[in-house]
Amino acid sequence: MTSSAERNGTSRRAINAKKRQSRRPSRQGAVAGATPKPDRLKDEEAGFPTLLKRAWERATAAPDLRGAVNALLTLDGHVPAEVQLRALRTADEAALKVLCGISWREENLPTPVRDVKERPAFLGELGLTTTGRIVVRVPSQGPLEDEEKLVEGVMSVPWSAQDLLDYESEVDRAAARFADQVVDCRQWLAALGTQARDELLEMLRESALRTAPFVLHQEGKLYTNFRETNNVIGKTLWAGHPNETFSRLMGVSMEQWSDHDAVMVVCLTLLVRSAGAGRIEEANGTQLTLDHIAYMLERTRGNYNAVPGGELVPPAPTHRVEALNALAMALRERRMGHVIPNAQLYREIHGALMHKIERLAGPYGEKSQQREAELAALLSERLPVTGATFAELRASLAASPSWLARPYGEFGTGLEALVYETVAGATEVFEADFAMSRGMRSIPELMRALREQSYAEITKWDITDFFCCVVPAPSAKRHYEDSVLQLADNAWAMSSRMQYNSWHFIAGNLPKVPAVVERDHFIPPTIPDVAFYSDQHHHGHVASKVRFSIRSPQSVEVLGQRFNGFMDLRLLRCDGTPFDESDLLAAHRTSGFIAGAMSAAAALVAAGEEIEVTAFDSEWHLKSVQAAAARAKQPQQVS
Repeated sequence: MTSSAERNGTSRRAINAKKRQSRRPSRQGAVAGATPKPDRLKDEEAGFPTLLKRAWERATAAPDLRGAVNALLTLDGHVPAEVQLRALRTADEAALKVLCGISWREENLPTPVRDVKERPAFLGELGLTTTGRIVVRVPSQGPLEDEEKLVEGVMSVPWSAQDLLDYESEVDRAAARFADQVVDCRQWLAALGTQARDELLEMLRESALRTAPFVLHQEGKLYTNFRETNNVIGKTLWAGHPNETFSRLMGVSMEQWSDHDAVMVVCLTLLVRSAGAGRIEEANGTQLTLDHIAYMLERTRGNYNAVPGGELVPPAPTHRVEALNALAMALRERRMGHVIPNAQLYREIHGALMHKIERLAGPYGEKSQQREAELAALLSERLPVTGATFAELRASLAASPSWLARPYGEFGTGLEALVYETVAGATEVFEADFAMSRGMRSIPELMRALREQSYAEITKWDITDFFCCVVPAPSAKRHYEDSVLQLADNAWAMSSRMQYNSWHFIAGNLPKVPAVVERDHFIPPTIPDVAFYSDQHHHGHVASKVRFSIRSPQSVEVLGQRFNGFMDLRLLRCDGTPFDESDLLAAHRTSGFIAGAMSAAAALVAAGEEIEVTAFDSEWHLKSVQAAAARAKQPQQVS
């Protein structure tokens, strides 16, 4: 893409000289990479390791075994217990049911009564792995420290003679159940034939490549493309790599497949067929078995059937592959044909385990309406639109959109002003530490490339061809040593990352020509999400202390083509109270207003207007943060 500076006549030498300067706000004008030491050193203990240690400390201080297990299941209150329960291996699951009366399969189990004076028949162990999973030393197993990477040693767990008998019965039933599922999966895959299996593997390989990282368990085996010993396609392994699981299975007869691989392929197929590649993340951190997939699909069926109207999806009569496959296909059909047009889905993200849960939103209640009304009032004061709701604001904008292409206030275009004022208002109204919205700098260039079908050109555009407007609350500097410069640095770091996200998603909207297929990209997001404790794994979130967040992606129409994930609105809090569903619903209407303005701007460009976004670079973020900090210091006038 030709830069705005080049179009305005700036020499290439001057442009390249500026590129060699640091873009960090606190080092404006300095040569990039010339500092004697990094601004921040990575703390290896920050984030997840610290959380695990705290959870282990809480467990060891618990008054009894059940209390200790509950502390570990929730990681000290940071994740739902059922996620961790569904991460347990067969032996661990059986042990916790016998010893504590805890199981994800059954509710209201009685707590076993233990005779503390009885001499143990076996002395077992309880531990927490560095990946966050509970492990139990069971009979015939050696010490956990010889087999697992543990957080802080083990807790001793006495077993009675009755515990041993009950455990043996539980394990025998579980082993028989899993063996039956293995046979079912193998038979189903064998019936497909080699060509159909290879097509299935290619679909799964593409799904894994185009979605966020995941960590999935198959008993003690790990399937992941995230930081561990990668064995699934992703940032580290490419298609055809000898260690890449799906590639390794291509063209291979079923006799040579392991039981783990067979069950994994079937389970992922069911997930993807029920809602697309994004459903894989809803299994993050859990076991891949037909029982677990059946649990997820049944939960989804309940949500989808709760949307009034349409043909209801019946339950799967069994946990056999054919029955679950029919359920998955029916869920996808109802999701696309009835649920999405008539209800609001969103995902709840538990950052500690990267686990996502699809939720069906409730009514747009009083709290959501209040947020919307407050923000609409601010925008009516600051922009040439009027309305008490976003629907009224959008109608006002649609009636007279031409100002989006004209200078407005301190901005070169009204579109820039609208983005800034909406984001700034969101920071205030939602009591966020940061709010932000991203998009493309040159809609005219995108339209030209689309008309010329220059899809390969679009894939070569840089992250600087996209923008992100980040507006922190002045009080957010408390998270960064009370430094305005550090606040500006973090705002710019977030802006740069969001520019990358725009770059990463846009290719997912283009025809699958070779250049698009080869270019790294994710499937663009289409539903909002709310995240809890996201300052655990993501290095940027750890460094910037992003704990609670809302993301609301929206599509934008350009030349009649729908671009999913073209923009989004994000709200961040570094501490305090998590965002909730009511916040998410109001935020989604807010992002819809910005998306509507971008679509209106695209229509103006199609009619001959020139609209370029030149604001929201490093210098702009520095000046904006400094100006806001100065205003915050001014004494409040009493009316």
